[in-house]
Amino acid sequence: MRVLTGIQSSGALHIGNYFGAIKPMLELQESSDLFIFIANYHALTSLKDSKALKQNTLEAAKIFLSLGIDPQKSTFWLQSDVKEVLELYWILSAYTPMGLLERAHSYKDKVAKGIPANHALFSYPVLMAADILLYDIDTVPVGKDQIQHIEIARDIAQKFNNDHGEIFKLPQFKVDESVATVPGTNGEKMSKSYGNTIDLFTTQKRLKKQIGKIVTDSTPLEEPKEYEGCNLYKICELFMDEDELKNLRQRYKNGGEGYGHFKADLSSKIWDYFEEAREKKAYFDEHEDEVMDILSYGAKKAKKIASKKIETIRKCVGILE
Repeated sequence: MRVLTGIQSSGALHIGNYFGAIKPMLELQESSDLFIFIANYHALTSLKDSKALKQNTLEAAKIFLSLGIDPQKSTFWLQSDVKEVLELYWILSAYTPMGLLERAHSYKDKVAKGIPANHALFSYPVLMAADILLYDIDTVPVGKDQIQHIEIARDIAQKFNNDHGEIFKLPQFKVDESVATVPGTNGEKMSKSYGNTIDLFTTQKRLKKQIGKIVTDSTPLEEPKEYEGCNLYKICELFMDEDELKNLRQRYKNGGEGYGHFKADLSSKIWDYFEEAREKKAYFDEHEDEVMDILSYGAKKAKKIASKKIETIRKCVGILE
């Protein structure tokens, strides 16, 4: 089974990225033909600073590798290193009804949140479809908010297939219900766009500061507290085992402690959880040429498949070689 996942390079990665995408990748690379790309073209929808985009892209690659992505087990590359995806993006645009994109929830939600509307943001699902269809992907792990994008990719592929035969495989989405949506510090989905993240690789001081921003209710320190529906408890569930959570629930019920105590414990858990990854990250910070070589190696593997696929598609639509 061929599986594809990608992540934007539009800023520091956070625990929502880790539990929603990277941790499942680590599991999938042991059992699937896993394709992983850093979506730096997609990042242009929200980041226009060229220096920052370059830095963020390299940083994302180092973080992926530090967290355990193995380029020998997976195909790991930079989206912009396989130009065929942009050609397919344009061809698929000719098979994409405007109404299909106008109904996209993600676009409307981001504009409502204040992100400037532009064509790249509007046509984001078409480029995402190209990312998927170019490699004959079977399954795409996504969060619940991305399911519609996979459905759009299937709709576009079906319209193309109706005209040209069974050229594209229709991808399936897969949602891990337990981690599909990681809450941010304000209770909404954790996202760089919403400024509510807890970063993966940061200083211990800044980590404590970010965790300190987790929104809780105003129950007095001495009073019992409700863990059900508590945003802080939901984040603790990601890092604590059942015994630890049982103890935490009891502490909520007992009272006598404030949310600040629970936040301090969570900060320590997160810091320890990523200790090994921080050590690997320090290595790659000193060996960036090695990171670029790994990305180049992955791009060659991806391009071998993409070149063959785009040749078939060109013949279908009448593009002269």
